[in-house]
Order: sequence, then C-alpha cells, then structure tokens
Amino acid sequence: MGLQELLGVELPLIQAPMAGVQGSALAIAVSNAGGLGSLPCAMLGPDAMRAELSKIRAQTSRPYNVNFFCHRPPAPDATREALWRQNLAHYYREFDVDPASIPAGPGRLPFDTATAELLAEFKPPVVSFHFGLPDEALLARLRSWGARILSSATTVDEARWLEARGVDVIIAQGLEAGGHRGMFLSEDLSTQLGTFALLPQIARAVRVPVVAAGGISDAAGVRAALALGAAGVQVGTAYLLCPEATTSAVHRAALQSPAATHTALTNLYTGRPARGILTRLMREQGPMNAMAPAFPLATAAVAPLRAKAEAAGSGDFSPLWAGQNTSGCRPVPAAQLTRELAGS
Repeated sequence: MGLQELLGVELPLIQAPMAGVQGSALAIAVSNAGGLGSLPCAMLGPDAMRAELSKIRAQTSRPYNVNFFCHRPPAPDATREALWRQNLAHYYREFDVDPASIPAGPGRLPFDTATAELLAEFKPPVVSFHFGLPDEALLARLRSWGARILSSATTVDEARWLEARGVDVIIAQGLEAGGHRGMFLSEDLSTQLGTFALLPQIARAVRVPVVAAGGISDAAGVRAALALGAAGVQVGTAYLLCPEATTSAVHRAALQSPAATHTALTNLYTGRPARGILTRLMREQGPMNAMAPAFPLATAAVAPLRAKAEAAGSGDFSPLWAGQNTSGCRPVPAAQLTRELAGS
C-alpha cells in the first residue's frame, strides 16, 4: 500500500511536528491542503492537549498526526546540575537571575498510559514518535482504533528495529534536519548520515514506506527524495515563517538573517543533540558540551536566560531550531506552501 493510501492523504507530504513553534493551526492548514498536518504533543499537558485536539477535530475532517517523545527519563543528578549552573553563573549575574529561583524540572515527558487514554477520546488516525517507540502495550492501545504508527530512524539499524516492531511508516531523518535528532540505538553522532545518503539505504533495507526528512524545502527537493526511493517527504523548517506557526519574533528574525546559514547540533538547551541556528550560548559554551545535564533536564537552567534575553529582543539564549536548508522559509500561508512543495 502506498503512503497516500495508507495515511489517507492527497499529497505525499508530512508537516514535521515542531514543539515550541506551532500548535493546532499549522496542522489544520496543512491537512486541509491535502498533506498530513502534525501536532507536537511532547510539551503539552493533558488540558492543553485536549484543547488542541478539539480544535483539530472541529476544523478539519482530514487525517492528522500527533507526535510524542518516548525517551527514558534520566535519574536527576544533583551534582551535575549544580556544576552546570555554576558554569552558567556569569550569565545569571549578567541578566540578574537568582539561580536559587530556578526550578529543576523534566520539561518533556515521554508517552505514557494516561496520554494513550486521552488520545482514545479523539482516536487520531496517525501517531508518530521520536527516540524509538513506547512499550508494546501502549502501541496496542493506539492500534485498537486503527491508528497508523510512524517513527524516525537516523540509521539503517534503527530502521530495521522499527520495522521489526511493526511500524507502518519509517521517517528517514537526515543529519540536515532541524530540531532533535531522532537517534535512539546509539548516542554516537558519527553514525548520522545526510538525508540523501541515508534514504536509499533505508529504502533498500525495509519493506514499509519510507519518508525522507531533512534539508527538503522546495519542490525540487521533494522530487529528488521521491527519485531516491522515498514514498513521501517530511518538511519542517520551511513552515517556520508561515503565519499559522507560533515561531517567536527573535526566531523569525534569525531565520531571515545571514545567521540562518550557520546551524549546528547542540545539547545545551535540552541535553540531547538538536540542530539550530548558532547562538551566543552555543559559541561560548561549544555547541556540544559534556557538562550539560541529560535530556530533558538541561532545559531548566537555560530557561530564565532565554526569557530575559528574548524580552530584550535577543535570541542569544534561545533554541532557534532550524535545518541546514532555510532557503524555503517564506512568510506565506501554510496551505500555499504545502501545494508548492508538492508541485500541485
């Protein structure tokens, strides 16, 4: 079965779920335009999730995707947290932040039984995951109403692992992609390949449809991915300037500046490698810093610095997530961009 038939969509295009820069409005616009809109749920509490899903149900009859993280929460490490905050102390002094006032919190929770039960009220047709898959019992709950299961693979080994566990579609996430790496079998960044190197290898290794993600921001990129064996594409960065996105003012400004040509993988903001535009924090601390607490515990220490800087119009301490190819970012309606990407 082809991707479009499998997902019930008109176009072979998935809008990447992008936590922190979008809500239901972007997902609704893309789904209504014939693609598969996605709602990132990893940072939503139950009430917010229910509200966003209600909006989607009210404003589109088309298929849509809900996305979750399924990481293993790390044990809090008070010593590591203290050392990290000590390392950031000069920033706290600069912005008049009291380190003792900063709460330590997870920031992002993995998919769990309570969330699966909430989803059962809405029965979303597609559910996707980052960082592997949740337990089989949770997957069975989703499949009970016919949901299609998608997950990201950054290596051939991860793709085979996902196929063995019955996923319906594998997203081949290339190194160019913005936001968090979906890697889960290894933490070795040297295993990570570019999209057009990874895609044909995964397409040959598995039988399920493969979706290409990373660095695709125009119709020519979509055609190239399809020519290399993709059943469809997933696009995120190109949607960041759309009016339906909630991308912040400092993030939008960075995307439209020369800074957008220089991205890097960083663990400073969350504790896990994620691609974003180079910022002051990344330059001064090194994009990848072994002192940063494990995902997602690194989020808390930088949050007040981000808030203070953004209030002053600066993105120096903000996670300005973006892929390596920002050339497709334009402030046009998401429906128009969706149709242009699909060449329709």
